[in-house]
Amino acid sequence: MNLKQLRLMSEMVKTGYSVTKTAEQLFTTQPSISTQLKALENELDITLFQRHGKRIINLTPAGKVVHQYAEQALSNIHAIHQVADDFSKKETGTLSISTTHTQARYALPKVIKRFSKRYPQIQLRIHQGNPTQITDMVIRGESDFAIATEGIAENKHLKMLPVYQWNRCVIATPDHPINKIKKLKLEDIANYPIVTYDFAFAGRSAINDAFKAKQLTPNIVLTALDADVIKTYVSLGLGIGLLASMAYNKKTDTNLVKKEAGHLFNDSTTYLGFKKGQYLKNYMLEFIQWFAPNISREEILLLNDQDII
Repeated sequence: MNLKQLRLMSEMVKTGYSVTKTAEQLFTTQPSISTQLKALENELDITLFQRHGKRIINLTPAGKVVHQYAEQALSNIHAIHQVADDFSKKETGTLSISTTHTQARYALPKVIKRFSKRYPQIQLRIHQGNPTQITDMVIRGESDFAIATEGIAENKHLKMLPVYQWNRCVIATPDHPINKIKKLKLEDIANYPIVTYDFAFAGRSAINDAFKAKQLTPNIVLTALDADVIKTYVSLGLGIGLLASMAYNKKTDTNLVKKEAGHLFNDSTTYLGFKKGQYLKNYMLEFIQWFAPNISREEILLLNDQDII
């Protein structure tokens, strides 16, 4: 058994058991993949893959267990390389972040700018998606960090750091009658067509829960994946917008009026998550501390069961 065989097994699972895609990703040939995987099964004397004819379609129960240990082994090998880089003081590499549009557009720019200035040799990669996609990318090792609100705090594969809390506002065109109301009630919002986030995004469950508690049915006419789309359609008169307060900018959103709505909804918490057992390099720790200054380096390392160096 060797690392090449474990990488092949890992990549086969990631590609949905596509030999063609696995060969492309690992710069090898399809016959070589088949030979290596069969050799691994022969050495272990168990069947790791379910096959339909010559085609691999899934893992066997034994294969699922072996795959878990293979992923751990590959993660440990990656961590060893990161430790070596840290101690050799090499400030090169990548930092890959998976996040939602709202976080990428409104919460991250300042820390990204600071990080790029401090570590010009580190390549930054930002992947956008919904919370499920974001966490999957970190679990698969395609990203270092997941940053989001909904759906990631309970993920058993990730270590989670609460970064900050936020709430919502209502936006409307300047001539909209809702602007005459001094302090909004949920009933006021429910009286008008609403443009807000997609169900998977940005604290949407807090919105749903608040209306449900008041036995109100909001008239949601459009949902979108990001705040900029919401603002665009509100400005066109499709309805009032319900979005994260951080997404409204008085200087740039001059065609819209903001009404505070944080008193109507429970606060939502943005989390930063990373894979359990992942070694956090010095530049990763600095990024976390800049993004979450309320959390000390020692607390981060303690959460990650990582020695303080």
